[in-house]
Amino acid sequence: MTINHTKIMSVQNERVKEWVQLLERRGRDKQGKYLIEGYHLVEEALRAGAQVETIIYSLDKGVPDGLAEQAIGYVEWIGVSQAVLEKCSDTQTPQGVLAIVTRPRFGMDELLAEGVDLAVVLDGVQDPGNLGTIIRSADAVGAKAVILGRGTVDLYNPKTIRSTMGSMYHLPIIEADLGLLLPRARERGVRLVTTSLQAQRSCYDTDLRQPTWLILGNEAKGVSPEVAAQSDVQVIIPMQGKAESLNVAMAATVLLFEASRQRLF
Repeated sequence: MTINHTKIMSVQNERVKEWVQLLERRGRDKQGKYLIEGYHLVEEALRAGAQVETIIYSLDKGVPDGLAEQAIGYVEWIGVSQAVLEKCSDTQTPQGVLAIVTRPRFGMDELLAEGVDLAVVLDGVQDPGNLGTIIRSADAVGAKAVILGRGTVDLYNPKTIRSTMGSMYHLPIIEADLGLLLPRARERGVRLVTTSLQAQRSCYDTDLRQPTWLILGNEAKGVSPEVAAQSDVQVIIPMQGKAESLNVAMAATVLLFEASRQRLF
């Protein structure tokens, strides 16, 4: 592939100012784009056919080996100075390659039309690392979607993106109003399962083989009363030790792998 080399050396360049805006949610929402950093993430985005618009690389290091061959369709390539890289990076030591990606258009209607039989629904999860880990676990068991309710941390936060380790490109992740989505899912035969420390039923005694959406809540407050009221069953993860509870990402992982175990075995 022939790459048309454009160079930008100054942090005052208007394109650079646009890219810097993508480090904040307001800028991402305004532009409908987000920024990813590092060879692995850019490679995963290209492999998955994400709408990679621009690849920004270090002029000192050159075009990263192997990326050009994976770019399908038109991708703009821009070589930049170290100063520009640092300006656009969320990390202390930029890895030498960034990409600007258009956010996918995938919403509630498309999700319901596909008949998602195993999904994770997050109601107000705040920590980027927790969201990233949950997405990786959902990817690992072959779940069909991750649904982010209002109040959940932004998927396109650079910390969230890094913590997904590329799994965000392997399954649909949508933002939705749970008050509207969950009743529609139930009408289509989905069983809504929430976690609760007060629940009487163990997750291991609950049939998770039918179409199931696992709902997990905020790290401190759990699932909101409004969302909990929509659930069909509340379950608890039994613990023999003295820990009061599990981290939300760990709880999601346990439930996802239990659903997977029941379906496989």
